[in-house]
Amino acid sequence: MRTAVALASLTVTSLLGQGPHAGPPLPARLADTGGGSQLITAVAPAPGSTTGRLTWWDRRAGRWYEAGSAPARFGANGLTEGATRTQGTDTTPAGLYALPYAFGIAPAPAGTEYGYRRVTPDSWWCQDNASGSYNRWVEPLPADCAPGEAEHMTSYARQYAHGLVIAFNYDRPVRGRGAGIFLHVDGRGATAGCVSVPEGAMRAVLRWANPRRQPHIAIGTESGALAVTRY
Repeated sequence: MRTAVALASLTVTSLLGQGPHAGPPLPARLADTGGGSQLITAVAPAPGSTTGRLTWWDRRAGRWYEAGSAPARFGANGLTEGATRTQGTDTTPAGLYALPYAFGIAPAPAGTEYGYRRVTPDSWWCQDNASGSYNRWVEPLPADCAPGEAEHMTSYARQYAHGLVIAFNYDRPVRGRGAGIFLHVDGRGATAGCVSVPEGAMRAVLRWANPRRQPHIAIGTESGALAVTRY
């Protein structure tokens, strides 16, 4: 009887990915993790999916370990290749991206080590392709950035309570590719291209993330052309 129980336990453990026959953890199967010892993966079942899973990982002694996980939401039109994305398509860009800084309307959660920028009534994110401030936080809104082509960040009190900037199209912005892609708190449904999670998970990520460990985010699907393992 004890042998049967032990075998059953081993089978369940293996299926959960924790036993001796489990495959390598997801980060170990990625083409690149950004070179740091922390990583966030945001994975959808398929390109057209609007929901999936966000997991944050630590690398210790040469191995990746799951630190936390939460349900995630993606763009209303699913995911697309980040390198060829078109602005205004409500798609989340697949790829591997740095996380330059955190922000929020609410104060930073206790223990946050990331640089945390507070949102004020003057905070906008410029998405105007004709502006010199394209894909940048601006305070106040510059004259060359049309209000209708920018996000007034205080208008998203729930979503922008806490967030991390995803460096999609950020270092050298390509006009028309997209602007203002964040990891932020869930709203009522799918996003316009960001990745969102419940508020508790967002706060947990901010307490966990350590900029000295160079965390990145890998966004993709479980398999296929946008498989997260490609990035």
